[in-house]
Amino acid sequence: MELLDSIRVFSKLAELRSFTRVADAMQISRPKVTLVINQLEAELGVRLFQRTTRMVNLTPAGEAFMAKAEEVLAVVAEATTMFGANDGAVTGRLRLDLPPAFAVRAVIEALGDFRRTHPGIVLTLGVSDRTVDLVAEGVDCAIRMGELPSSSLVARRLGGARMITCASPAYLDEWGEPIHPDDLVSHTVVNFQSGINKRVLPWQYVVNDVERSVTYPSPILVNDSTAYVECAVASLGIVQVPGLLVDQQLQRGGLVEILKTYRPPARPVALLLPTRTFVAPQVRAFADWLQKRFASLDRTWLE
Repeated sequence: MELLDSIRVFSKLAELRSFTRVADAMQISRPKVTLVINQLEAELGVRLFQRTTRMVNLTPAGEAFMAKAEEVLAVVAEATTMFGANDGAVTGRLRLDLPPAFAVRAVIEALGDFRRTHPGIVLTLGVSDRTVDLVAEGVDCAIRMGELPSSSLVARRLGGARMITCASPAYLDEWGEPIHPDDLVSHTVVNFQSGINKRVLPWQYVVNDVERSVTYPSPILVNDSTAYVECAVASLGIVQVPGLLVDQQLQRGGLVEILKTYRPPARPVALLLPTRTFVAPQVRAFADWLQKRFASLDRTWLE
């Protein structure tokens, strides 16, 4: 069992490339991580990692051992979950990152249902608009909306998030309601900047069954979903958002959907996993559960 634990530490270090991150991820001390790796290298008689002050990289011997280690962990994971249907014994820590649109009551309540099904899983939630480096930050999986750039991550398509264009009643009273997407050129729109490169997301519509993508000039740029919605509530301009994010404002009357006839196509939603042969049982359990439950998390705004 001691060797198996050492292999788990080795695998996590190969993934995160940082002794400190491994210590945080596995809830052990940094000196313990160092000791485990030193003992494993001594037992094997080879150097598994090349250490520098800034990075930890696998040596050729480490790469070869990694291939076998992942096979061992996969077999052990399969063996230990053979009877999971009988005892619900999937355990472990699950680090999940959500965009703000999914940090809403309907989704959080569904996560409670997942926890009741798998009480042995400790769930850590991160909520962010920014691009998360799953490997470097020790995140097990992340839900993301929109077309994904090419990367080494594995993406599981979940479904789509319905988008809407909306504004506050006060804004519409003052400036009038646009009846066609072309009317937006004479209105104030609030643009959203996405990602590290601060790319302005285009506005999208379906006009005569044809998808249109337009970038409007705007005096207001926002890179945070919560602030973006608040700009609309404060009557600073018109926004285009996932309906899931503004459902409560729509119900309370703080925002009103406009241009409903030209609703944008739903944005694709995917679950991102780090690329690796071994997927921990708790991560696999969550991924499978989410894929089955996704559309029912909110039948109004998800498909």
